[in-house]
Amino acid sequence: MRTQAALGPVPTGERLDVMDVLRGIALLGVFVMNIEWFNRPMQQMGSGIPVDAAGLDYVIAWLIHVFVAGKFWTMFSLLFGMGFVLMSGRIEAAGLSVERIYLRRMAGLLLLGILHIVLLWPGDILVTYAVAGVLLMVMRGLTPKWQLLTGLLLYASIVTLYLLFAAMMLMLPEDLLAEMAAPLVAGAGRAEHVYPDGGFAAVTMQRVSDYMAIGLQSQVMTVPMALGVFLVGSWLLSGGGLQSPAVHRDFWWRLLACMLPLGLAFTAAAVALGTSFDLGAMEPRAVFAQALMLGGALPMALAYVALIVLAWSSGAGARVLGVFAPAGRMALTHYLGQSLICSLLFYGYGLGMWGELDRAAQTGLALAVFALQVAISHVWLAHHRYGPMEWVWRWLTYGRRPGWRRVPALP
Repeated sequence: MRTQAALGPVPTGERLDVMDVLRGIALLGVFVMNIEWFNRPMQQMGSGIPVDAAGLDYVIAWLIHVFVAGKFWTMFSLLFGMGFVLMSGRIEAAGLSVERIYLRRMAGLLLLGILHIVLLWPGDILVTYAVAGVLLMVMRGLTPKWQLLTGLLLYASIVTLYLLFAAMMLMLPEDLLAEMAAPLVAGAGRAEHVYPDGGFAAVTMQRVSDYMAIGLQSQVMTVPMALGVFLVGSWLLSGGGLQSPAVHRDFWWRLLACMLPLGLAFTAAAVALGTSFDLGAMEPRAVFAQALMLGGALPMALAYVALIVLAWSSGAGARVLGVFAPAGRMALTHYLGQSLICSLLFYGYGLGMWGELDRAAQTGLALAVFALQVAISHVWLAHHRYGPMEWVWRWLTYGRRPGWRRVPALP
């Protein structure tokens, strides 16, 4: 009979530290993007840069729109796919059921995502990851070649659907488009009133309403897109390039040489269509631009990964980038912590600063908060095996309370 080994934290010597670095950098990019939507109605997603942005505010907003928006959640999704491959391998090596444990893991993530939406922020990505993660588990028998092909097909299909929607919208009269946009405009008006001034109950109702009206409907697009990126991430890990980055530098240079021009071409085409749109999701030009930005997001994310891995594979680069690794190991804790901090700063039951910071100030705040999170991560992980929310998630996954503190080594 096969003996089942207990699953514990990955020993330091066996961790892929470069993945922790990538995850930490992705977390920063996601926060720089997300903080805007604690200050702006979710109904305006797709509208691009606010029309009143000027000076430094416009420059920062433009740089984020071009080089950050869509790229870092995609990088995070690549890492989710990589993490699945590593975790499923460890579960199998321990003689346990991948299906049973991973379903529990995704159920735990779904629960955390729902609580995130209700208590903190309707822009949650955890619910999407939980649903797409179950589908990823179902498809785990695919060979690396088919992981890549299926992932690219799924992603390209969503981009194509956006292009088709934009083409169909071009055939609609402008007054009908304005009428279709009216619910979004009304919803944005309610959000601008409730979030800065409402108490906890009112803001919570608004969060749930916004998610049901926008977030839940978007799952039709975001789940297959996330699944596609998960599969590409699974393929990316299978070649050994992350396990031995210095040995595979040629692969990473080739990936960078292919993906960066492609990503920049899509992004440049999107920017040429415009960066600000009055009707947002109901403006055909905005939907065309969004489709092109999505088309560029995956190759740009892959290019960013290649750049970071190439830097990591040099001695000096590893020393500099290593500062991000502890934050990457506590990504779930910090993702939810960022939402907690922003909700207390910007919503009415906190300081009520909704809309008071321009994009430049928001970015400065995000950088400051993230720097604090990095510092906390270094201290916390010196004494604990997991971040607080990683500990909870692991408990939900395995059904038993994991060890909390590190055991000091014997002299």
